[in-house]
Amino acid sequence: MSRFRLLLAAALLCTLVAAGKADARIPIRVGISEQQAAMFDQSAYQRLHIHHVRYFVPWNVMEHRDQRLLARNYVKHARAAGAQVLLHLSTDDYRSKRGHLPSVREYRTQVRRLVPYFRHLRVRDFGVWNEANHASEPTYRSPTRAADFFREMYRAVKGRCRSCGVVALDVLDQRGVEKYMRSFFRHLSPTYRHRATIIGLHNYGDVNRRRTTYTRSMIRQAHHYSPHARIWLTETGGLVKLGTSFPYSPTRAAHRLSTMFSLANRFRRSGIDRLYIYNWTGTGRDARFDAGLTDPDGTPRPGYTYVRRKLAGYLR
Repeated sequence: MSRFRLLLAAALLCTLVAAGKADARIPIRVGISEQQAAMFDQSAYQRLHIHHVRYFVPWNVMEHRDQRLLARNYVKHARAAGAQVLLHLSTDDYRSKRGHLPSVREYRTQVRRLVPYFRHLRVRDFGVWNEANHASEPTYRSPTRAADFFREMYRAVKGRCRSCGVVALDVLDQRGVEKYMRSFFRHLSPTYRHRATIIGLHNYGDVNRRRTTYTRSMIRQAHHYSPHARIWLTETGGLVKLGTSFPYSPTRAAHRLSTMFSLANRFRRSGIDRLYIYNWTGTGRDARFDAGLTDPDGTPRPGYTYVRRKLAGYLR
């Protein structure tokens, strides 16, 4: 009996130690933002045990069969891999300042078709509009229209699934972002300000220039109007290349990923509880933009190695 008690005590101690290690993880869920479903079949991805991914679609994806089937294929692959998809709406024309800004009626018509279609595929999180303040998106000059879109998306999603998430506003850390956010929130009624419980931020500038300026100010703006809003870094990561500002360097990108995690942890008590690293598949030396954790052929880069090591201390 004495030996049994010793064994029982030892087993209980092991359980408590394991629970303590789990509790010690930083309560930020780390996912990947990626457009290629092939990621899910790669062993490097599978070793990360990621449970959250992000994918963006044209706002009128229901009008375009090929785009819709690509999105459906992505969602099915994600679900088979045990990952939940944040589905974010975006422009259908990425030429700077050329995309069509839908009317509220057009947007309403599309989300009332899109939401049930993807809810049937068990998508639970939806984003109103990706990077709304950037010139590649037609919302960049119209924060009030972005606010109108939030109301429509909220009604479409929450009418079907009260526990589903809606990223109310998604913005990039660039000059003028605070003004954009103020205009967005001031256009909302008090009821919808209260309902804006998830705000998406892209803080590439802070991460890659090793500063806190915009991350801090964007969170401050969000909480001024919606004090209990959760903050999701819906796109962030180390830049392998960006034009001439950041020449091609996977090593530098890996170092900047340490800043990404440090920033997220620093502002965790300010509401950051989810982070999507953009992205998985790199585009190579000749591309203008590259933030991939892997080379175009799937070979892991230094950034992948760093992320894999850090993930042990975070939720997924």
